[in-house]
Amino acid sequence: MTTVDERLRACGLKVTATRRAVLLAVEEHPHSGVEAVLARVRASLPETSAQAVYGVLSAFTDAGIVRRIEPEGHPRRFELRVGDNHHHAVCRRCGAVADVDCVAGEAPCLHPQTASGFAIDTADVTFWGTCPGCLPRPTDRHPLHPSGGRTRPSPTGGT
Repeated sequence: MTTVDERLRACGLKVTATRRAVLLAVEEHPHSGVEAVLARVRASLPETSAQAVYGVLSAFTDAGIVRRIEPEGHPRRFELRVGDNHHHAVCRRCGAVADVDCVAGEAPCLHPQTASGFAIDTADVTFWGTCPGCLPRPTDRHPLHPSGGRTRPSPTGGT
């Protein structure tokens, strides 16, 4: 297993405490936004500036260590899973992001009928829906009615 320091050096980056902390934060919490990464870094390096974390994430993206994803309407997120051309599912309610593996094998895993002269090497697909944490649970149903719905009282006072 490659250590954090080895991973940084392999990409030609100097090993610093901030870079190490950012890499560990993204590794431990994939699909984190900048603010979440900053909070995790500050847990061990309280004096770290937001600018420093933005700079490290930018350098990591340029070096191919992290992948930046930007679901429409949501802040950019970062993950270490690079180079395998997987996709993402995004929850419309809470913004949670999950990896979705390609169905058709190797990158780009989707083949357009025409590429207008482009040499396609990656396909970026975002699936939208509702995550398990936001889906209604069977216990969310109304306990006094078998259908789970609320009943309206009848004009005569019965249900």
